[in-house]
Order: sequence, then structure tokens, then C-alpha cells
Amino acid sequence: MSVICKRCGLPQDLCACGELEKEESKIVVRLEKRRFNKDITMIEGIGDLGDIDKIVKHLKSRLACGGTAKDGYVMLQGDHREQVKKYLIELGFNESSIEVR
Repeated sequence: MSVICKRCGLPQDLCACGELEKEESKIVVRLEKRRFNKDITMIEGIGDLGDIDKIVKHLKSRLACGGTAKDGYVMLQGDHREQVKKYLIELGFNESSIEVR
């Protein structure tokens, strides 16, 4: 017997809730300066999706940087704004929903 999705009521293998959330989400990628004039790339809008740990791990390995996920934000060390947009599109996020500041 298969697992049933709690949102749509369909079996887990037919459920498309995750893909719909990716298309509808509004993601903002911006640069912040932290202590000692360090650059941090902040990504907000991914926190409400379920696989944030997988996304952070993928971005950190592809960009060869450190980072973490806290309070619905993804923080990556360094200025990676344009590369982050490219990799988020590869992960299935809609290009028009990603805003780079």
C-alpha cells in the first residue's frame, strides 16, 4: 500500500504538490555585508519548501563555498548571486520567480 499525500490526497508517487510549490514560490537572492566586510549571499523564499537541506547541500557543493539554512533563509559565503540563479533553475524553480538584487 502506498503512502497518501496529506495535502492533495493522491498517492505519493502521483503527488505533484512539491513541483507546484516550486513554480509558485517567490525567491529573492541578495547580497549582504556582514562583520569584517564579508559578503553573504542570502536566498529567501525557499524555506517553506520541504527539501531545503538538499538544496543547501547541492548549492554548497556546486559553488564550493560554506553556508547554512536558518529561519527560512539560505546563507552562502561569498557573492554568488548569478550562479545561484542558474543552479536554482536547474533544480526546477521557475526563472521568472527568481529575483536577483
